[in-house]
Amino acid sequence: MPKQLAMVILSLGLYGGRLLAQAAPRVVLLELFTSEGCSSCPPADALLKQLNGTRTAAGDLVVGISEHVTYWNQLGWRDPFSTDVSTDRQSAYGRRFGLGEVYTPQMVVNGEQEVLGSDPAAVAQAFSRLKKVSAVSVQVVGVKAEGDGMALTFRVSAGTAKVDIYAVVAEDAASSRVARGENAGRTLAHVAVASTFVKVATASTDGEKTVHVAGVPAREAGTGKRHMIVFAQSAGLGPVLAVDTLAF
Repeated sequence: MPKQLAMVILSLGLYGGRLLAQAAPRVVLLELFTSEGCSSCPPADALLKQLNGTRTAAGDLVVGISEHVTYWNQLGWRDPFSTDVSTDRQSAYGRRFGLGEVYTPQMVVNGEQEVLGSDPAAVAQAFSRLKKVSAVSVQVVGVKAEGDGMALTFRVSAGTAKVDIYAVVAEDAASSRVARGENAGRTLAHVAVASTFVKVATASTDGEKTVHVAGVPAREAGTGKRHMIVFAQSAGLGPVLAVDTLAF
């Protein structure tokens, strides 16, 4: 294991089942913007796999999301996991961070910092610079099938803050054999791949709420588990203030 990565990880163990935000001083959201058409991205995909579900040196739980962008699709290989939502979200982060242009692989750490997604030392430094623990909390109460999607029940404590609540259906594992483009001939593996990513509420008061999450792809036979990831983020894609996740 590289020395830089050892700095990041305190202990291993996937976060399946129930892990609430209060299980650690903080749950850190690690967003990877990636593409199967990018030859620089597989090392970042591997780094996210190593970090997802671990704890940082400060004891914070790392919850990863792999967000596949679309702008590589015209260069020889259409990434089957790419979505316009991921592209738009990365572009919005680019404007917020004052970047001249977006790039892959890019990691956004808790909505606070952006770093090269394949650089474990940069990710470790970003973890060490995270802001203080927020008073906001969010908890996934339950998830069940409903019509063309899922009924999600969550509980939020927002205090005096006004926060956006996002729901993400993440496939625990996914892979594909790349036939063309920069990664032609390679089988690429991914973790926590966002298949559905929507803002479900804006909360400014405490309470429990049930919402319908539409557009959840049907699970194919023989595929692995999924997680519903719910997080509270300051308006304008600001800092992520709370995260919770539930396997289903």
